[in-house]
Amino acid sequence: MRAIDSIPQKIETLKSLSFKIASWRATGKTIAFTNGCFDILHEGHIFSLSQAAKEADYLIIGVNSDASVKRLKGNDRPINHEQSRALLLASLAIVDAVVIFEEDTPLELINSILPDVLVKGGDYTIDQIVGSKEVIASGGKVIVNPLIEGFSTTGIIQQIKSSYS
Repeated sequence: MRAIDSIPQKIETLKSLSFKIASWRATGKTIAFTNGCFDILHEGHIFSLSQAAKEADYLIIGVNSDASVKRLKGNDRPINHEQSRALLLASLAIVDAVVIFEEDTPLELINSILPDVLVKGGDYTIDQIVGSKEVIASGGKVIVNPLIEGFSTTGIIQQIKSSYS
């Protein structure tokens, strides 16, 4: 079955997402949350998102806004604008909702959602993960997924640049 029309509907505001979360929780479902820039979607992202999706009934992804990516990664980023990045993520069957956030960290978003499971990639430790203390304090858990070597957006960008120089 193709649900092409539902893809853009997975891109939520925090307000609209809060209604979905309430209905999911009312039926006893669990929520996993992860976040990132997802500037150039690659195999490492898919692996990490797949692992995150296994942790709960629903997977929500927080995507850094264009301004946030620029502050975090520099003036040459993002490569793809926020709506494009959100749409690509929303098109994945394993993703239930995508929300764009303006801040440099997703702490405010995590505090609003209070997911049952907070998932990040293996380049972090639990004490370095933004929102881990809050999720654990609310009874949730934090999971660090292993990284797949050789896949990074920065590496892909460097490879593209070197092939043109």
